[in-house]
Amino acid sequence: MGKLTEQIRADLTASMKARDADRTSTLRMLQAALKNEQINAGHELSDEEALTVIRKAVKQRQDSIEQYTRGNRPELAAKEAAEMAMLKEYLPPELSDQELETGVREIVASTGAQSKKDMGKVMKEATARYKGRADGKKIQEIVSRLLP
Repeated sequence: MGKLTEQIRADLTASMKARDADRTSTLRMLQAALKNEQINAGHELSDEEALTVIRKAVKQRQDSIEQYTRGNRPELAAKEAAEMAMLKEYLPPELSDQELETGVREIVASTGAQSKKDMGKVMKEATARYKGRADGKKIQEIVSRLLP
């Protein structure tokens, strides 16, 4: 079992002892998602596989926030935002826009990209390099801005 999975289990136990209902609920949901993935994979999850499950849960929360905001349900959007914040505690810190743009500029220079036609090359390299540390939409936005 990966260290991350053990950390989540320990945090769940601590939140139950502290009677923190919101945190307990979120961590139980995460633990269930991890267990389902473990069953599907047929082996104990590595930390990288666990991070993938957590990223997926964060993405689901982000989509829910957008839906609730459009549906004029700010109380549900706030609940989802709180859950997303708890889940993000287990992810590595994201790159700032400045760091990401600097990295993408290096990739554009190293791949010799000249126009939008080369966007696929740059995106492939950037998403591989910054996997889990930057949102794909943000990377695409920067690449589109940098390539004429």
